[in-house]
Amino acid sequence: MPFDPALPCPCTSGDAYGQCCGPYHQGVREPPDAALLMRSRYCAFCVADTAWIWKTLHSSCPDKARPEAEVRRELERACKRFKYRGLWILDHAAQGDQAKVLFQVKLWDTGKDRSFVERSKFVRDGEAWRYVDGDLVAVAQVKGDSKALRLSTFPIPEAPAALAEAPAK
Repeated sequence: MPFDPALPCPCTSGDAYGQCCGPYHQGVREPPDAALLMRSRYCAFCVADTAWIWKTLHSSCPDKARPEAEVRRELERACKRFKYRGLWILDHAAQGDQAKVLFQVKLWDTGKDRSFVERSKFVRDGEAWRYVDGDLVAVAQVKGDSKALRLSTFPIPEAPAALAEAPAK
């Protein structure tokens, strides 16, 4: 069932879905930066738009090496299983055709808090921004206020030059 464009966008931007992530999901336009792509991906999990989630994977993402139908079935199960309760973009940085986005997701699974913080890598592939991969940590494992984290203070150390490792196309 399509999501009502007049309802608030699940990405928590405060805008209506039809003015926020809806046009991305419908293929009307692409998100202009990695942070907005991240918002649209989160929203796609909320509205079970597995086609958008698949489309936004970069060719170097490990899931792209798997059969699309298999990945989309797993995504559908995740969309149904989890209750997505909020997204906070904590930090983001771009350098040319590569970017990182640090975000927190409030997530519930059968009454248990599964919230996490992720540092994601994105690459602009010539057509649009695409998700490469990410490092995540459960909010429960973060010392202090998880929403105060920044890319530079994310708990998982980053490999040297990790931003430059993602292939640019």
